[in-house]
Amino acid sequence: MTYGISERRACQATGFGRSSQRYRKRADPQVALRMRLKELAAARVRYGYRRLHILLRREGWEVNHKRTYRIYRDEGLSIRPKLPKRKRAWRYRQGRPAIGGPNEVWAMDFMSDRLFDGRPFRILTVVDCHTREALSLTPRANFRAFQVTEALDALVKLRGRPKSLRVDNGPEFAGAHARPMGLSERG
Repeated sequence: MTYGISERRACQATGFGRSSQRYRKRADPQVALRMRLKELAAARVRYGYRRLHILLRREGWEVNHKRTYRIYRDEGLSIRPKLPKRKRAWRYRQGRPAIGGPNEVWAMDFMSDRLFDGRPFRILTVVDCHTREALSLTPRANFRAFQVTEALDALVKLRGRPKSLRVDNGPEFAGAHARPMGLSERG
């Protein structure tokens, strides 16, 4: 009686059924089953609810698989994702050295778009990593390795050779022809 109105009148005013208002859950909370399921899930991280259900049945628990799943979900248990195997090179990789000034490190990659009639085109972008200046934007319908080489050679004649060049491992950069300047850094 917090508001000074009876339960019957409050339920009638809100349209809420009195039987729903007075309902008390009668189901057994099954605390022991929940605790055992959590223990099994903690011990066997890669097991889902189906395998845990089999383990519970082997231990003598008379439990339906649907109940096992409901408790498994209610407790927030789930299969933990596998951690990826790290490559050996990743372990020994060191951080990138600091960039001291302009024209030391360039980064290059491709951007793609489509023309008004649906034909695709790509733009080779070369950026100075220190100044964030776009050194070259070369558009073409498609790029071959020798065309990337030509664009870089023209840029080297204009700006000078950088100490290193950062690229991804795309097909345009992976060929033997695509290493015109003997630059050291990749990736």
